[in-house]
Amino acid sequence: MIVTKKVLPRRMFLRGTGVTLALPLLDAMVPALTAMSRTAANPVRRLGFVYIPMGMNAAEWTPAAEGKLVELSPSLSSLMPSLDHVTVLTNLELENANAPTNANHATSNSTFLSGVRAKPTEGTDYYLGTTADQIAARHISKDSPLPSLELGTDLVTVAGQCDNGFNCAYQHSLAWSSPTTPLRPEADPRVVFERLFGDGGTTAERRAELKKNSSILDWVTERIGGLERKLGASDKNRVDGYLNAIREVERRIQKTEQQMAGSPLPTLDRPASIPAEWEDHVKLMCDLQVLALRADLTRVITFQIARESSTRSYPQIGVPDSHHPVSHHRWKTDNLAKLAKINAYHVSLFAYLVDALKSTQDGDGTLLDHSMYLLGSGMGNPDAHTHTNLPIVVAGGGAHGGRHIRYAEPTPMTNLLLTMLDKVGVHLDSFADSTGRVAGLREPLSL
Repeated sequence: MIVTKKVLPRRMFLRGTGVTLALPLLDAMVPALTAMSRTAANPVRRLGFVYIPMGMNAAEWTPAAEGKLVELSPSLSSLMPSLDHVTVLTNLELENANAPTNANHATSNSTFLSGVRAKPTEGTDYYLGTTADQIAARHISKDSPLPSLELGTDLVTVAGQCDNGFNCAYQHSLAWSSPTTPLRPEADPRVVFERLFGDGGTTAERRAELKKNSSILDWVTERIGGLERKLGASDKNRVDGYLNAIREVERRIQKTEQQMAGSPLPTLDRPASIPAEWEDHVKLMCDLQVLALRADLTRVITFQIARESSTRSYPQIGVPDSHHPVSHHRWKTDNLAKLAKINAYHVSLFAYLVDALKSTQDGDGTLLDHSMYLLGSGMGNPDAHTHTNLPIVVAGGGAHGGRHIRYAEPTPMTNLLLTMLDKVGVHLDSFADSTGRVAGLREPLSL
């Protein structure tokens, strides 16, 4: 049988003045000939890495049971609605993060995705290694408009030394595209939004247009209308949901800009599109990740929820103290309780991202089915600056979740990274100081 049904290209864009709008995966993009196998045009494989600083309170983080889980620990409890998609791994280590000059905050961050011992230097002759996310980007994201997306919530304005003889690049950049090329994370949601959806004119010109209270979607309304006339009911609903999600993100950014414009407080260090409340900022960056993945603008994302040595306080959860001093708990009950609260708060924000991925349709599954996200820190016990027994959670990827895997012996974190690369089709003999693959995550990614 010869099928001649016309389909839309997987990478279809709607273009307007200064705007390029990618579309999510639609049924109309699936060749009719493959309808029986129904692979939904081979949903793409995606990787995400979310970094939390300064380790954990292990007693509150680690699940009591091993193997199959029916409940999670207090610090991880916000992930219970997605338990079947979550795997907790215990006893992973980063041996190469042990710093000769006690620069353990810099090396916790830099070794997390590289597995490499950073070169001690205060100058620009820093040297690390290509990180796992960038290795993945070269393979699975090479044809995407953005090979990778690096995000954070902290404005990076310092240079030079940040931690006992180590250049600030080690502490601020989670992703490195080469041993000498750190990729600085972007913390301004407006800049990220424009990077995803704006492609014409200078940044100043696009920003001036966007401040006229007109949505970027209004610029492509005519093209959207023409497209929807060619789509079935299911695809129309999918496009409408996607466009509404973009409008909502843009509305939140514009609302923040308006609030900042009328605020009597000085805004010299805060770009106008960064929400005043940190939690709103984190959630906005999470929603931008979902939009980027949904439209296949990129397939690899790194996100620093906060930096190492962060002095951010969290009065909204009953921790008015700065995070870094609290992390040096000295085994004091009060400090350990505060650290556990911070851990639980950070995990709840990751749970927000996981839920958004789980709620977003992607082909014959969800974005969470077709993505694998790692949450973790390069430090275990922050009081002693150890890099053993790291707090690690893997979500999504189609693997069987609802498990706690505890390794009998300290196991290189790079074994996990090597396994995650395997699951998205990037097969290496080894990675940094890896000694093999990890057990429990070797099922193929659900596609």
